Amino acid sequence: MPGSQPLSLPTLRAMTERGEIDTIILAAPDMQGRLQGKRVMPKFFLSHTAAEGCAYLLATDVECRPVPGYALANWEQGYGDFVFAPDLSTLRLAPWQKGAAIVLCDLELAGHRPVAMAPRTMLRRQLERLAAHGLTAFAATELEFILFRNSYEEAWEKAYRGLTPANQYNNDYSILGTARVEPVIRKIRNAMEEAGIQVENSKGECNLGQHEITFAYREALVTADQHVIYKEAAKEIAAEAGHALTFMAKFNEREGNSCHIHLSLRDAAGEPAFLAADGHSPSELFLKFLAGLLAHAPALTLFYAPNINSYKRFAAGSFAPTALAWGMDNRTCAFRVLGHGQALRVENRLPGGDVNPYLALAAMIAAGLDGIERDLPLAAVFTGNAYEAELPRVPKTLHEAQRLFATSDFTQAAFGADVVAHYANMAQVEQDVFNAAVTDWERFRSFERM
Repeated sequence: MPGSQPLSLPTLRAMTERGEIDTIILAAPDMQGRLQGKRVMPKFFLSHTAAEGCAYLLATDVECRPVPGYALANWEQGYGDFVFAPDLSTLRLAPWQKGAAIVLCDLELAGHRPVAMAPRTMLRRQLERLAAHGLTAFAATELEFILFRNSYEEAWEKAYRGLTPANQYNNDYSILGTARVEPVIRKIRNAMEEAGIQVENSKGECNLGQHEITFAYREALVTADQHVIYKEAAKEIAAEAGHALTFMAKFNEREGNSCHIHLSLRDAAGEPAFLAADGHSPSELFLKFLAGLLAHAPALTLFYAPNINSYKRFAAGSFAPTALAWGMDNRTCAFRVLGHGQALRVENRLPGGDVNPYLALAAMIAAGLDGIERDLPLAAVFTGNAYEAELPRVPKTLHEAQRLFATSDFTQAAFGADVVAHYANMAQVEQDVFNAAVTDWERFRSFERM
């Protein structure tokens, strides 16, 4: 039953009995937005639905090593289990894997208590706050990647040096250049459509081998769910073709991988809340929301740029922002207002391809809500080249972003002290590991000349 989403349990049972599905991927997004979980047999899933998994999944570093500093799970507590509680509204075919379906899960503690630090829970809580105002968030993420003609295994063995990009020159909007990689990109597009994730288009980008696939505007939680499913599927499809692709924010000194996030609100009647009564101007609510985004961007950069590498993407003239300003259809600003009529929206240009979409969307909604609730004034619209203007700047390092996040009264109020401490520790773990590493740059700089 291609393209049916969600799959109902009766449909899943019937497809299982016909031998069309033999595997259920039970997965939850971790702190990095990666899917973690198990492959379970249909009979087990249909009779039990939920499964258990070690709580260390939200208390490790990127390499899944248990690390200190997490109150949620640690050696003293014995690293107990979470419950993977499937959200059946996400149950769908996983057509890139033969005979498979996939379902996303919320992470719970005993007694069906949501795990406060779980990214999906964090977004849900901000959406509930928004709903109390009679508002619903809609969003889309524009996720870029770089495709290589090397396999993941070969890339690892080569220490990620000397890889062959799928295109040898800038293919931004090029039909000829993107035709070279259409066998892989087409498989990704079609697999997403078959999984019920509506693709809008694919296009080439500026860096060598860089591409982007975009999807239809959806409710914010649906968008985040589709984002993580697509990211997983794209890697698996590339691997099957003997290729590798990366979503890291800055693979080399050329253009980085962005993940611009478009967001707007609708009222209880489903009408665009960002649009004034005249049918074309931004509403007062939109201006307050935008003021919140700007006011709290420094404290929330950790959720937009969560890794050491993320900050290398913020370079002048790179189409990644360095200034915290807003502009009308101005790609040099961190926040770009664009669209006409009902399509009026804000584009957050801070996130890179390594972003966790749940955390970024939760951050945007929390900031915008604060702007609405406290009637924050909006700075004047910026016109011109924000790279060269005297404006507040984007935090330059993960260390700076962590400090701003951890010491902000706003983040404490919006997410809770336990959540803030959890993600501040995540950033500290990354910094500690990075500071202990000896890099190629240091060897080339120092081996002979120091």
